Amino acid sequence: MPELPEVESLRLSLLPHLLGRSVAAARLYRRDVLIAPGDPPGGFPRQRNRATLRPKRISPADLLTGAAIVSLARRGKQLAIIARSPRAPTPEPDRALIVQLGMTGSLDALAPGDKPDAHTHALWSLDSGLRIRFHDPRRFGSLRVFRAIADLDAHWAALGPDALTITDADLHAALARARRPIKAALLDQSVLAGVGNIYADEALFLARIHPTAIAAGIPPANIATLAAAIRSILAAAVQAGGSTLRDYADANGAQGTYVASHRVYGRAGLPCTICRSPLSHALLVQRTTVWCPRCQPRPRIRPH
Repeated sequence: MPELPEVESLRLSLLPHLLGRSVAAARLYRRDVLIAPGDPPGGFPRQRNRATLRPKRISPADLLTGAAIVSLARRGKQLAIIARSPRAPTPEPDRALIVQLGMTGSLDALAPGDKPDAHTHALWSLDSGLRIRFHDPRRFGSLRVFRAIADLDAHWAALGPDALTITDADLHAALARARRPIKAALLDQSVLAGVGNIYADEALFLARIHPTAIAAGIPPANIATLAAAIRSILAAAVQAGGSTLRDYADANGAQGTYVASHRVYGRAGLPCTICRSPLSHALLVQRTTVWCPRCQPRPRIRPH
């Protein structure tokens, strides 16, 4: 699943195409990939009793038709296209559309003459003539409508601090009461927004913290080291365009190259890049977790 570096790389690649442009037309091919006000919290595909649910109709404005795109914002793994509708009473943005990539989702520019395929779920035509599509073969991604910027702010308030700029103090505060393994805490988007399995393993290795260490029991000095590791790794990954493991690419089709810099993720059983010990792995919070048993010794002290 794309994590913060991949979403940030996508945001940066979309900026030249979208910023300042107007949406001339938009088409939604699948209603169930979009979450609009009044829909179930997770959208229709995630409801058990879908037969009794009837999606409400959406307006063209919900897909930003006629609106001018004023910014592309990101919080953690979520990308927001922020726009101002032509009839807004002020020049301030008044609506937004969040793109959640899920496992295989992408936003890319459709080449002239190309037709949307079966996995294209939404298509925007810009006043420049460019077409941008939301493409998602496995349909774990989604689009979410916000008819007021205040609603977007409220939605993002439920997320933790953004991992790319996390401070030592904010990370310490977020973990102070987390009596669970640090790997589990880092994957919780309400604790820290943007870190997933790849970069949690990489940051814990760089900070020399065992993934099963209880978060609340990690000394402040080690938390500061971890915060620095998270910032450093995420920044380097953004610079490399993210990590392409299977099919991730930015809006221009460029794949991320940070996978070549992975020290532990995907390297179970291989020698540690520091001490040459074989890397260990286990299933933790339903995620394959890889660490070095020598560089990241198992903690002996648990919090009272």
